[in-house]
Amino acid sequence: MSSGQSANQQAGHRASRPHVAIISPAMANANNGNWQTASRWARFLEPDCRVSLLPAWQGEACDALIALHARRSAPSIFEFASACPTLPLVTVLTGTDLYRDILDDDDAKRSLALSTRLVVLQEDGLRRLDPLLRGKTTVIYQSAPALPPIEASERSREVIMIGHLREEKCPQTFMQAAERVTAPGVAMIHVGGALEPELGKRAEATARRLPHYRWLGNLPHDQTRERLRRSLAMAIASRMEGGANVIIEAVTSGVPVLASDIPGNRGMLGDGYAGYFPPGDSAALARLIDRVAADDAFLALLRAQCAARAGLFAPERERAALRQLLDNLIFPDPAR
Repeated sequence: MSSGQSANQQAGHRASRPHVAIISPAMANANNGNWQTASRWARFLEPDCRVSLLPAWQGEACDALIALHARRSAPSIFEFASACPTLPLVTVLTGTDLYRDILDDDDAKRSLALSTRLVVLQEDGLRRLDPLLRGKTTVIYQSAPALPPIEASERSREVIMIGHLREEKCPQTFMQAAERVTAPGVAMIHVGGALEPELGKRAEATARRLPHYRWLGNLPHDQTRERLRRSLAMAIASRMEGGANVIIEAVTSGVPVLASDIPGNRGMLGDGYAGYFPPGDSAALARLIDRVAADDAFLALLRAQCAARAGLFAPERERAALRQLLDNLIFPDPAR
């Protein structure tokens, strides 16, 4: 919008409900974090915008484009920037973007350069970017609705891991920890599809050998979250994360997190969190599981530390940050 447009013209443009295209290479059938982000952002924007959720941009008319994943959405980012150089282009950086691809992938690097704005999903993400890019980068924590707490007597003795079986999620650490856990009555539950078949075979073999380990495969989101809410703790063993939805859903369910000590998890839970273990260290994860199962004071500490972060993951906070970002891009202040 030019600086010469009147307030009435701007109001008329607002009334027309701008069209925002959200590009997510992973769509609903993938049921992964990128899709959850894309679908939630569409809901947040729809009261004021028309929103299209697309796997790729193919010339559709819109007023702004939001692309998830700098590398995987690189063709859409390049084509949109070439065809619509004056329109806002926002790229949301994932874990594989921040902690791998932008270091050596030319397509991912080009996506950063072409974007009007960048979004990272936790505070460590800023530190991963060149100082010249930080000025156009916004931190937007993802969110999940808080679930009512349940009584201790209603909680299970399950430690749950939620995530598809692929190398970045390191599910073998969780499986190996199941062999080492000694606390009585603890069940190790893994929810997620086998994106890498060999890891699926390994999960099946572990379940045959260890009665207290179960791999449930994919479950509907509401069933997964209810199972999470009743769990003793949630484990995340990933090698890289951009801002894991499962951490948010655990924290907003009152469930403590046992997390691999990687930058993306620290950006979510804070540097002083007591529930970290070294990435890939199944023995350390098993010790944490045994401790939360036996040490009520340690369990209470983790719950308190998670509760202290819960405000970051409130839906109203994420909605406000996203809408402010888009509002400033689509309806910039003429005085600025």
